Amino acid sequence: MKVSCLQEHLARGLGIVGRAVATRTTLPITSNVLIATEDGRLKLAATNLEIALSCWIGAEIEEEGRITVPARLLTDFVNALGDPQARIDLSLAPRSKQLRVVAARNQATIGGMDADDFPPIPQVQDGVCAEIASGPLRQAIAQVVFAAATDDTRPVLTGVDTVMDGDRLTLAAADGFRLSVRRLSLKAPVPERTEVIIPARAMNELQRLLGDEDETVELRLNAAKTQALFKVKNVELVAQLIQGTFPDYERLIPTEYVSRAVVDVADFLRETRIASIFARDGSGIVRIQFQAGEELQPGKMIIMARAEEIGDNTGEIDAQVDGEGAKIAFNGRYLQDVLQVIESGRVALETRSPSEAGVLRPVDDEDFVHVVMPMFVQW
Repeated sequence: MKVSCLQEHLARGLGIVGRAVATRTTLPITSNVLIATEDGRLKLAATNLEIALSCWIGAEIEEEGRITVPARLLTDFVNALGDPQARIDLSLAPRSKQLRVVAARNQATIGGMDADDFPPIPQVQDGVCAEIASGPLRQAIAQVVFAAATDDTRPVLTGVDTVMDGDRLTLAAADGFRLSVRRLSLKAPVPERTEVIIPARAMNELQRLLGDEDETVELRLNAAKTQALFKVKNVELVAQLIQGTFPDYERLIPTEYVSRAVVDVADFLRETRIASIFARDGSGIVRIQFQAGEELQPGKMIIMARAEEIGDNTGEIDAQVDGEGAKIAFNGRYLQDVLQVIESGRVALETRSPSEAGVLRPVDDEDFVHVVMPMFVQW
């Protein structure tokens, strides 16, 4: 193999696939990155057997070849070179398992392993295929993935439920204490309703790959619904799907309320962050109370936190209140998580009682809803 490319292209490619490199593994080769020539370009690939990332970069190819080398070592060396426009020459002697890397006055030899021993990247085909605009998909992932469970007690909750039905895509995640649901449009209808559970980690990696531009992302499933492939630009991500049945979350979303307060998202987030400082020593509890205004006065939302023997805090913001006044308490971190991903200027908080789930809905976005369980407190 004899290949030449620019430092910035190689560094970017290694940075992309490096997210899939296994760090703790009983299979040493999964700590490596695959370097191979393919169709006139240089292919980089890595896998931890749960997700696989492949990236193609422009290169001058003099001789074909392939090898795997330690991902961290190669990445650190390439990044340390500094000059983005530096030419990097990669070469592999015949029947050798050493990669020679030359850049200006720097050169290195890195011991590798045979590419034939690298776990094959699955070929995902024959299943349902959909196309999605990258900007809306990136936003949708951000609005649901944080609500997925982080422990494996119920494996299905560690993923994002993904439903394609007609020209609509619905993403949902829940951890038993909160639920996030986001709907968005597909570029074209799918032939049949399809539901799969994609690991939250894979969704996080996909979100990092996506830009805000209105590019097209291709989502393809295999016929057995065990693997999903995402294609964007010169990058492919393959994820092993979670098998099981996601809870029927639609019935968990309250359709009626007794009290509703509409507030500015930025104000609500700011006061929640302030209250959370005091809530750290009080089990993370943030208390919320809202009251309707009298005569021509606006209503208000009061956001409080207190910790015994430490101190307390009370903040107040204007609110448009419908229905009765209300009191309810939430985990402050849960509130911050959802308020940070609401891009609308105003959000509605709906409640039925202090012991029932609260619902947050952006005022100008009917396609997003978040449900959070309350905390039981003495007022």
